[in-house]
Amino acid sequence: MKAIAYTQHGLSIDDPAALVDIDLAMPLPGPRDLLVQVQAVSVNPVDTKVRMNSPVTAPRVLGWDAVGTVHAVGAEVTLFKPGDEVFYAGAIDRPGSNSEYHLVDERIVGHKPRSLGAAEAAALPLTAITAWELLFDRLGVPEGGGAGQSLLVVGAAGGVGSVLVQLARQLTQLTVIGTASRSDTAHWVKSLGAHHVLNHSRPLAAELESAGLPKVSMVASLTHTDQHYLQIVAALQPQGRIALIDDPATLDALPLKSKSISLHWELMFTRSLYHTPDMQRQHELLERVSALVDAGTLRSTANEHFGAINAANLRRAHALVQSHRSRGKVVLAGF
Repeated sequence: MKAIAYTQHGLSIDDPAALVDIDLAMPLPGPRDLLVQVQAVSVNPVDTKVRMNSPVTAPRVLGWDAVGTVHAVGAEVTLFKPGDEVFYAGAIDRPGSNSEYHLVDERIVGHKPRSLGAAEAAALPLTAITAWELLFDRLGVPEGGGAGQSLLVVGAAGGVGSVLVQLARQLTQLTVIGTASRSDTAHWVKSLGAHHVLNHSRPLAAELESAGLPKVSMVASLTHTDQHYLQIVAALQPQGRIALIDDPATLDALPLKSKSISLHWELMFTRSLYHTPDMQRQHELLERVSALVDAGTLRSTANEHFGAINAANLRRAHALVQSHRSRGKVVLAGF
């Protein structure tokens, strides 16, 4: 089967060897695995980080978003059957989805939204899981709750932010404040439902004051946390909460003490990496996201379609994601 892999880490994405087309044997499903024929994928920052930072001794296939059709199932599968259309983000410790066929544990898979095409649906799984877990599990906001409270989303125009803004606006009573640094990304965040949009290239305190906003109840820091950290602490009210998903070089928790601010990490791979008892929760939340999309409550965040799934197009997609100038998600479809 066709696949795209990297064989040497750390290469510039401009180097044709950074991602290459290869052929692999068809994988065989384990007891709870689905063998999915992949139709579409999207690219996330994790793809670029792994390619740059994780050494390999054999070709490694990346890709942590996929839409496809179930081709075969393992002996203990109960949630899906061959022919089902599915979407999912996969697991960080297994081969990725940039291949014609892909194995994934059924407990982290959902049925694809019926109202979306494959490419549109491929934009959603990883970011939807991350945003959902961050908002409802880590920050502890109950669905329908949050009245009188506010959420500041730093980096709201990116993949996770684009879903988080929608979830917070549609499923809670929070005042949603997004940040973006360009007029086009600010317009995008506003179109997704943010009540206010600030410019994170300017001091946050001044931006909040200019907008007539008080200190915020909670912050979702999605990018450049080390750059904004002290400003985020200053913007939070006492007993506020901060959740982050990126990889600051270091993070000093001491500035949080005087305000009793709580710190929360979100990594959507935790459940699959450790096979936690609630691993199937990701199946359940993807089913919920699918229903919300079909009801018109949530929309796809696909923004750029880069064509067929091959090494040349994936290199282009990685380059855009690495530039930190993407809006929403980059998708690819078909082999």
